[in-house]
Amino acid sequence: MTKDELLSRMEKDRVHFMRMQFTDLMGTVKNVEVPQSQFEKALSGDVMFDGSSIEGFCRIEESDMLLVPDLDTYSVYPWPENGGRGCVARLICDISNPDGTPFPGCPRRTLRKTVEKAAGMGFTLMAGPEAEFFLFQKSPEGKATTETHDGAGYFDLTPVDKGEDARRDIVVALEFMGFEVEAAHHEVAPGQHEVDFRYTEAVRCADNVSTFKFVVRRVADMHGLHATFMPKPIRGINGSGMHVHQSLFRGEENVFHDPKAANGLSDTARWYIGGILEHARGFAAVTNPLVNSYKRLVPGYEAPTHIAWSERNRSPLVRIPARRGRGTRCEVRMPDPACNPYLALTVMLAAGLDGIERRVEPPPAVVQNVYEMTPAERRRHRIGELPYDLNEAVAALLKDEVVLDALGDHVVGRYVEAKREEWREYIAQVHGWEVERYLSAY
Repeated sequence: MTKDELLSRMEKDRVHFMRMQFTDLMGTVKNVEVPQSQFEKALSGDVMFDGSSIEGFCRIEESDMLLVPDLDTYSVYPWPENGGRGCVARLICDISNPDGTPFPGCPRRTLRKTVEKAAGMGFTLMAGPEAEFFLFQKSPEGKATTETHDGAGYFDLTPVDKGEDARRDIVVALEFMGFEVEAAHHEVAPGQHEVDFRYTEAVRCADNVSTFKFVVRRVADMHGLHATFMPKPIRGINGSGMHVHQSLFRGEENVFHDPKAANGLSDTARWYIGGILEHARGFAAVTNPLVNSYKRLVPGYEAPTHIAWSERNRSPLVRIPARRGRGTRCEVRMPDPACNPYLALTVMLAAGLDGIERRVEPPPAVVQNVYEMTPAERRRHRIGELPYDLNEAVAALLKDEVVLDALGDHVVGRYVEAKREEWREYIAQVHGWEVERYLSAY
């Protein structure tokens, strides 16, 4: 839409407030809200904000930044706000410097840069995430707890599944905002849920993940619950992942499919998988960004721990779903929903493109359960291991030139600084496990 067309539509929709939405480097959704009187100025990209107050953006001496809205991301929120004083809508924005030049720390622009590289190679990445989350009860004071509100498991129904109404309201809200929701269900762990929406091109996919996380939290709060995308909130049960289905298209053709190949996978698909596997250790700090992320990546809870791929079982890092033709794709199973979706898609796409450029052949596909293989068997199958913790992941990131180049110097510098500080804070804490194990023994 043009600016004038959108202004006309906003008037028809009775929009009184506009949220100019963006994400910080860690993937947290932020916004600057403007009233109706400022809509024309906002749509022209003339709204400034203080970037020094946003995680990973800029220093205080260079703090002024511009919000540049993507007019095609216009959407009206589905719930009544402002005491009936009109609707609230949102536009997703890129970040620019005051002189209008692109800001190198903008996660959305970072992804677009790699998407443009793919386009130069003749490819469009189509991605579909499966972001899991937990619904927990709140304390009488309104604080989040880890007390689940049900004892349900995979695909269970009411009355065992107590989150059914909240999940349905999440789907209704997403569909109102233009999502094509394909399925919603209870996940394996008590209080754990998943809502799947249709795949789309990479930038829009990341936009959808950011919107999805906001909607889930908002609807949960309306039901008196707390929604969390923390990867491993409770020890001893499954954590939350964000498996990302990926395929490359050339026009309407899925170039991952080759009907003449024995397994239906093209050379391009194999090389893309080879790149993902080769750079998995290097991009883990981005797709699995928290100290807590690596407590999900342990054996026994369906999360990958080893760098392998399979056409059948779900234990490796990359799985190939059975569909072929237009639906041919790879499912990368290591990311978790705490990641910044723009940066996560950036590094996975960059890894896959590097595999294509260098024609990286992946190791043979693994048929047996990786968790049950001996170390000798894993070595024989050329199966490596993911980082054990965030500190190791950051070190691996700094050694991976492909990932570093995709992110850019600004993002790498600020991101690594933040992750190192997070690790330092963590290892300086005395945890309950240490007290229980050592206090009496020593």
